[in-house]
Amino acid sequence: MKPKKRLLIILVIIFILAGGLIIWKNSQKTDSTDTLPTSNQTVKKPPKEDPSLLRIIGTGDMLPHETVNQQAKSAGGYDYRQFFDQVKKYYQSADVRFCNQESPSAPDIGVTAYPTFNAPTQFASDLSATGCNVISLANNHLNDRGQSGIDGTRAVWDGLKPLGVAGANRSAAEKNKVSYFEVKGVKMAFVAYTEISNSRSLSSYGLNMLNDNLVKSQLGEAKTQADIIIVSVHWGTEYNPSVNSAQQRWAKTFADNGADIVFGTGPHVLQPVQRLTQPNGEETVVFYSLGNILSSQLDVESLIGGFGIVDIDPTTKKIRQTAFLPTYMHYEWTPQQKAREDLLARKNLKIYTLDQSAEPLSRSQNNTTVDYQTKRITDLLNKFTPVKILKSNEY
Repeated sequence: MKPKKRLLIILVIIFILAGGLIIWKNSQKTDSTDTLPTSNQTVKKPPKEDPSLLRIIGTGDMLPHETVNQQAKSAGGYDYRQFFDQVKKYYQSADVRFCNQESPSAPDIGVTAYPTFNAPTQFASDLSATGCNVISLANNHLNDRGQSGIDGTRAVWDGLKPLGVAGANRSAAEKNKVSYFEVKGVKMAFVAYTEISNSRSLSSYGLNMLNDNLVKSQLGEAKTQADIIIVSVHWGTEYNPSVNSAQQRWAKTFADNGADIVFGTGPHVLQPVQRLTQPNGEETVVFYSLGNILSSQLDVESLIGGFGIVDIDPTTKKIRQTAFLPTYMHYEWTPQQKAREDLLARKNLKIYTLDQSAEPLSRSQNNTTVDYQTKRITDLLNKFTPVKILKSNEY
């Protein structure tokens, strides 16, 4: 064989072998998550978050206004679950779901709305069915129907068997009791306080009012018994997005006494998030106000609330992530109905995540946009501490 022909054959063999080696190496690097889909195959994507994390969420004031009650009326009595059908999945995909019921829901004393509330018992049972399982009853309206209203409300929640209830009590012993529960191997303590009560005829034990002795006593006990301490506090200046000095002082007291998470309610609008440092160097996350989630208030700022999110690592018992998913409380009425304040004409009440609210907002009389509200609350919540604002597909 001629030398030139032999050299050509050798070069061809080397080229074939080198190409085969490259293909073989690439095949060794490829796994099932990287392959392209065929007609019978879909691309696998990693989960957004570690499913082993314990997710705690907090949502703001639940207010059974007259319009809410009217729209909830059904053949069987009342149905409040309909208002949550767009956001129920966000409750139920979390482990611990804090809710503030800002009304008694006692049986046999009649249904009344603002300014002196008593919701139907279905209000509590429908919040439970939606997913609320850690319930604060410490707020300015819980004593609207006196001690009998508190007693009846606690009895209703006893029958619903949530993880924990705190803040309104049937006895002195119940007032001093810390609520404990365990999820994913993490033992949690839950306590709840309110800054004010609208009714002056308040028993000595009916509501857990903000009080240094009570706060320090309960948190002192909780530190010895629990891995994570959750505080609910109804405080602040109504309709004001700014945090006042009393809130800052109490937030420091909670942090100094070992609270890990503070869910604030009461102002009916969103307020900033802040991280404080405990004496042992651990972190306290304070959501100063979660705003409203269910209501029929008039100004758009009071219709924007959301899910305060805290993810816990069950192994280390430490906070892994803090985030916020905004919501919008929708209702519809005509410009003429709004001009004459025909409040009971409002209809189609529904809670949406804010990022999915463009179409319902276009049917409202709120004259705002998703982009504007998203920027507003991003700037507001991040005033003190960076907090990630999520879209619904990032939850």
